[in-house]
Amino acid sequence: MTLLSSPPDGLKEGYRGGTGTKVAMTVIFSIALYNSLELIILILLTFRRYRGLYFWSIFLSTVLGVVPQAVGLILNFYNVAVKWVGITISTVGWYFMVPGQSFVLYSRLHLVLQDARLLRSILCLITVSTVVMIVPVTSLTYATVYVNSSAANTGFNVMERLQLTWFSVQEGFLSTLYIWETIRLLRLDPQKDNRRSQIKYELIAVNVSFIIMDIVLIVMEYTNWYIIQTTLKTAIYSIKLKLEFAVLSRLILYINVSQSGENSGDSYYPDFVDPSQFTSDVTHAPRVESNTLRPRRTLEDLSSFSLPFPTPVSGRSFDALRRPGT
Repeated sequence: MTLLSSPPDGLKEGYRGGTGTKVAMTVIFSIALYNSLELIILILLTFRRYRGLYFWSIFLSTVLGVVPQAVGLILNFYNVAVKWVGITISTVGWYFMVPGQSFVLYSRLHLVLQDARLLRSILCLITVSTVVMIVPVTSLTYATVYVNSSAANTGFNVMERLQLTWFSVQEGFLSTLYIWETIRLLRLDPQKDNRRSQIKYELIAVNVSFIIMDIVLIVMEYTNWYIIQTTLKTAIYSIKLKLEFAVLSRLILYINVSQSGENSGDSYYPDFVDPSQFTSDVTHAPRVESNTLRPRRTLEDLSSFSLPFPTPVSGRSFDALRRPGT
């Protein structure tokens, strides 16, 4: 543990602690890299068209986020390479991993939220906060490593806590908003179908788990377990992204279940999704190639979806919604 005026353990000189801690760190990094590799394969096999905010946010958060973050920390903590190499790789990875998670969460808000003004405001908030946080975090990281100053150390420690708290609160807000809107739509559901309800509650559980994991990271940061917190963060964000991908599969299943009630013989999948990759609803697989399919939609983004419940104001179907501004 360190004081605010001292550099965090492992940042400047690498980690010199016990073997047990190093073994634990190695295991955690291995989990993060394994999850990332698995997720990359799943993404490339599942998405038919590599485009849209949801695809690029979850793909870049994995490829340019978790992977370089883990590799950079390994190089830095274990003194495998020159100091600036590990610091630079891990810093770039942080750019895509942490702020990128907020873009992933935002990209599926369109499913349950139709307020275009609110969605634009949220996007502006995420974009501005990302830029505002990146500049001081980057400068203070290099200042702490290469400038022997208590002021630089204090600035880094304070900024590290500030950015972690901010992005955790931001992710918590996005997850809470998603949970709130999903529950609201659940109450508007005219059909009390247990299968559909189960899917929606699973989505809520995933978002609650996001909030819990953020709380764990905040507690570790404020109790000065920097090296454990940064190591564990890579694994936690890889788990978050895998859960996000699970959310996608459940949302696709949810949409199919909803559509099956309206059209007993037809089913469709988004153009960017290969339904054969999902094993949770195998009954739809034979229908994908059927000649009786309804015309496919051309979707560039997951945000084109919306849940099929009537609004209490206009009574229109949520299926009629488009992305904000269209």
